[in-house]
Amino acid sequence: MHGLYLLWWVQERQMSPAVVAAVLAAGDLVLMLLEVPTGWFADRYGHRRSLILGSAAQTLGMLMCWLGRGIPGLVAASVLVAVGDGFRSGADQALLYRTCAALGRGAEFQGIQARTHAVRQAAMVGQILAGGAIVATWGFVAGWIAEAMLSFVGLAIACAMVEPPAEGHLETVHSTLEAACIPAIRLDRLIALMLPAAILGGTASVASFLAQTTGHGEPVGMTMLVAVVTLAEAAGSALAIRLTAVGVRTHRALAGAGLVCFVLGAAIRPAFVPVVIALAFLVGVVHPLRASAIQHTVPDHLRARAASLASVCDMAVNLIALPLAGMWRGRRG
Repeated sequence: MHGLYLLWWVQERQMSPAVVAAVLAAGDLVLMLLEVPTGWFADRYGHRRSLILGSAAQTLGMLMCWLGRGIPGLVAASVLVAVGDGFRSGADQALLYRTCAALGRGAEFQGIQARTHAVRQAAMVGQILAGGAIVATWGFVAGWIAEAMLSFVGLAIACAMVEPPAEGHLETVHSTLEAACIPAIRLDRLIALMLPAAILGGTASVASFLAQTTGHGEPVGMTMLVAVVTLAEAAGSALAIRLTAVGVRTHRALAGAGLVCFVLGAAIRPAFVPVVIALAFLVGVVHPLRASAIQHTVPDHLRARAASLASVCDMAVNLIALPLAGMWRGRRG
């Protein structure tokens, strides 16, 4: 049902587009506020438990999207989805890294994370097309049933996971005082690792938004653009599988390349759509690299929180960039 939520609430449920937009924006704000607390929960009580709670909330959210009525139903659905995303965000990367470390394959985390991201993005294209076909053939009810079943499958997979033991290397065997100092000591490096990917992602989001709001597009063309952009991100992650771990300078270089591409696309109108695709490709490259760098930087008891903080950074940049892009488009349009 990805891509059909707005159609469902506005056309089928007869809700005001302004109300739907406001509630969805509030849900994004709730997710932003929940990221770090849910990351703390995952680090404190287990990443598997956090994934189970997140998947359960996601399933309930999908059911509420389908069965909820009016503004209360929309608010409940939006909050449940935000809670689900919050509990899963960060915990998935932390659990994967700790599993790799427990198997003696910590160096392979980046490749596995990149492969996972690439497959997820490629699968999303298939799900978008399949969801549209299901709704067109059997209606929205069939689409929501399929969505709820997929969410339940995700919950079952989370329950089947195993929590790996904590790492035993010296980095995690500090005194309480030393452990308390780690976040302050490494905060500058974490920010340096998080910001370039966040800026690049914000640039890509703005470019995609502008490309989809030209006022001259048609549904089939926009669907194809979204599909190609998603596949480009998957291709970028596929490339990241073969790359070695890189430092902050490479992250900054990728972000700088993205900004240069955006400026060139804005200056040369016919090149803008290829620039949008190129930016998505760069985002696909940089996200697995950042995930790997963060997990190799932080101690074992901060893994989920660090990954969640990166997500907060991404959302904060988008929260600033997208409204500015909307204002600019409004003045131009």
